[in-house]
This record gives sequence, structure tokens and C-alpha cells, in this order.
Amino acid sequence: MRNAEQYPFIAGDTALGEASFRPYLPFTLIHQQRSVTTSGLLDTGASINVLPYLAGIELGYEWERQTTALSLTGNLAQYEARVVLVQAAIGQFEPVQLVFAWTQAMNVPLILGQVNFFMEFDVCFYRSQLEFAVCPKVSASDSEG
Repeated sequence: MRNAEQYPFIAGDTALGEASFRPYLPFTLIHQQRSVTTSGLLDTGASINVLPYLAGIELGYEWERQTTALSLTGNLAQYEARVVLVQAAIGQFEPVQLVFAWTQAMNVPLILGQVNFFMEFDVCFYRSQLEFAVCPKVSASDSEG
């Protein structure tokens, strides 16, 4: 992957040893004049990006003003979710717009899933080395020439 940036896996529960390491990507979310520096769990099994409730509040979103609702599944099925669009600045790459399911769940990590994080970025996991690499998708015009 050309122009990729490398990141380490982050340890969770130390009692689990190496099994606790997860691929958390540090980045900044930007909405209007507000920004939040955070990290998101890269989850190839997640259908959509998930934004925890308090992160949405920090970015200035108001729950009642977000009118596009959607249903989440799995552990988050019991919570309401609304669609929000957020600019994300990752490493030295150009900021991209990400679509999030903003959930009312409090104890959930920020999740980066198929729609649309993995549609915008290529990721290569090197689990045995406890690191991963991220780079923006290559457009057809970038691959020509």
C-alpha cells in the first residue's frame, strides 16, 4: 500500500494478554466549528460506522434535530440511532466525510465499519506484529499513468 500510515494495536484488558489488543485508529472528527480527537475501533464485521452519544454531543449535534433514523442490530439493537455526517481527519491524509449511526448508547466504542470507513480507506492488518496500515482508497484516476 503506497502512502500508508502505520498504527499499533492498542491493549485492552491486560488480564487477556496479547488477546486484548485491538486496532484502534486515532483521528479527529470535525463538525461545523467543533472538533473531537478520538480513536475508533476498526471493525470489518460492522455494517456501518457508529458514533457514541457523548461524542455526538461534543461535536454539537442535537438529537431532536437529526431526523433520519435507522435501526442498529446486535448489541446495539435496543438503542435508537440517527444518521449524521462528520468530517474525519486521519493522519496526514485529506479529510473525508464519514457517515455515522449516532447512537444513544453510552458505553460503546466509536466503530469504523463498512459504510463508509472501509469504502474510503484501504486497511492492511498485521495482527502477528500488532500493527495495521491505513491509506485512502485509490481512485481510478490515481491508478492511471
